[in-house]
Amino acid sequence: MNVLLAIPFVVPLLGAAVTLLLRRTPRSQQIVGTLTLAVVVADAALLLRETADGTVVVSQAGGWPAPLGITLVADPMAALLVLVSSVVLLIVLLYAIGQDIGGLSRATPQIFHPIYLVLTAGVCLSFIAGDLFNLFVGFEVMLTASYALITQAPTRARVRASMIYTTISLTSSILFLTGIALVYALTGTVNMADIAEKLGAAPPELRMVLALMFFVVFGIKAAIVPMHFWLPDSYPVALTRISAIFAALLTKVAVYAIVRTQTLLFVRDDISAVLLWAAIATMLVGIFGALVQDDVNRVVSFALVSHIGYMILGLGIGTVAGIAGVIVYLVHHIVVQATLFLVNGLMRQYVGHTSLRAIRGLTTVSPALALFFFLPALSLAGMPPFSGFIAKVALFEAGIAAGGWLVHTGVAVGVLTSLLTLIAVFRIWTRAFWGTPLPDMVEAKEQLRRGANLGGLRFMTAMTGVMVGVGLFVMAAGGPLAEVGFTAARDLVDGDAYIEAVMGEGAG
Repeated sequence: MNVLLAIPFVVPLLGAAVTLLLRRTPRSQQIVGTLTLAVVVADAALLLRETADGTVVVSQAGGWPAPLGITLVADPMAALLVLVSSVVLLIVLLYAIGQDIGGLSRATPQIFHPIYLVLTAGVCLSFIAGDLFNLFVGFEVMLTASYALITQAPTRARVRASMIYTTISLTSSILFLTGIALVYALTGTVNMADIAEKLGAAPPELRMVLALMFFVVFGIKAAIVPMHFWLPDSYPVALTRISAIFAALLTKVAVYAIVRTQTLLFVRDDISAVLLWAAIATMLVGIFGALVQDDVNRVVSFALVSHIGYMILGLGIGTVAGIAGVIVYLVHHIVVQATLFLVNGLMRQYVGHTSLRAIRGLTTVSPALALFFFLPALSLAGMPPFSGFIAKVALFEAGIAAGGWLVHTGVAVGVLTSLLTLIAVFRIWTRAFWGTPLPDMVEAKEQLRRGANLGGLRFMTAMTGVMVGVGLFVMAAGGPLAEVGFTAARDLVDGDAYIEAVMGEGAG
């Protein structure tokens, strides 16, 4: 078995078990959690180095050949997302440790660390699963951990949000399981490479129904309009450390699953029109929702919904350039969303809330906080030279080259959404960061400075700065990132390299 493929899933589970045993010594939990994620980051970097040229790394658990055994697969897209996700998970964990050290959170660290590592295992398994059943297992491990995390430090609002979140997720999971059963009944396998070979013999109408069914399953989890309503009501009420990870990763894992299934399994079926209409609706509904909110967390949550539409637009375009744009956008959006939610968490530490009606002059109170909001906000809006600009230009160029009135409409809506996103983030900037600070905000900051938790606050600020630095690194590495994106996209559109790597020579 290839150890590089096992580590992202197995090591976090072992770390979760150890941190559970160490629940009476929080400092030991913090050390074990940090080391665990550092190992996953190092492993993911090695995995990306092996796959960056288009190599597909495969591991058959227990030596059972595909399609009989459990198959783990890493191609450039999967390896890249495991690396970016593990880096973000590590930084958010350090941010949470700073929060705990300063006594600035009501979360229960003894429970947080084991569950957080279980969620890490679920995220990584979802990216490297080579069959539908283990993709389902990865999702369920991730979602089960998220059910527990969202109710950390329970309040009435959080319990209500968790009920909505859990109900929607379980509904999606039931549909997912039903879809797997139908695919197995049709092909006799759940291995995705094997399905890709056998599904071509199925009636086109049946393939189309299955393609739409899997799009709905993952569309619910990705918060694509009209299946998005649960997200703005659940993410903003969770603890910041939880919201940051949910916003950065959970929806992106779902987008990854959409890209994987719609390119590998249903490549011969054409639901591109459905994808494009869904992308247009998602971009517009999300950004109009963001413009009418008065809470920073809700603005960012609706913007999250809106920008999922860009990724679906790239998939709807369906060309190598379009899917390469999706991959670059995924990396950009994971980092930016995590950064904005961490900034919102710092904002809450300073003023106790994130309501735009009662915040003013945060630039005077904390210049670093203003800078940490300003840079990712510009990137989210797609301003040059940030990573958001690179990703959007890649998508728009792919759309213009592909042609067709619906694709061009999607591109036009994408440009409009970028402008409206700029208005939304400048609305936050002018209302929250500009002007003379309110007296109670100055007093709150002075109390914070005099308190014993100043060290924790500084550590949280430093980790937010590190996340901003990761975003700038993604911008600077735009060229190599685009190369990996194009390599991954060619493999996804072609599919033969993936199938041959899993099923052996002669397949595909």
